[in-house]
Amino acid sequence: MAEIITEYPHFYTATNLYWKKLLEPDKYKDVIIDSMKFLVKENRVVIYGFVIMPNHIHLLWHLRAGEIREHVQRDFLKHTAQEIKSDMLINNSDGLKPFLVNAKDRKYQFCERNALSVEIWSEKVLIQKLKYIHENPVRFGLCTYPTDYKYSSALLYKTGIDNWGFLTHFKD
Repeated sequence: MAEIITEYPHFYTATNLYWKKLLEPDKYKDVIIDSMKFLVKENRVVIYGFVIMPNHIHLLWHLRAGEIREHVQRDFLKHTAQEIKSDMLINNSDGLKPFLVNAKDRKYQFCERNALSVEIWSEKVLIQKLKYIHENPVRFGLCTYPTDYKYSSALLYKTGIDNWGFLTHFKD
């Protein structure tokens, strides 16, 4: 059994470099899904909600005891970037050009530095953030209703069904 969680949940947002629509193809959204599944399976986080948009992601997650927020975020972003870069090198090397950077530690950069991570101290704010996350695809014009958008946790909160296999309702 995993250790008890000892800190507040976080509202986390990672934005693609210059808001580019890197995550438009479903196969790259699936990379994010696989990374979230891995973090849950390895008992590093509990994920209450998410949405994967074409140019950013939002998560509501809770780190397990002993985990360091910056390390979890770094590992999550590094793994997803490596998977996407590997695919692009094989299938769309021209697609990498917009992500070329002049940095000492990397040739490509997919996400803006300093992702947003805010502690959520109350259930009221957590519910507000879940609503914001789930309505994001509607505001973006990707669907009519939050539950119509595949790459979201909205269905869990509407039906109680976790179609991803890694989500936890925040009240559980």
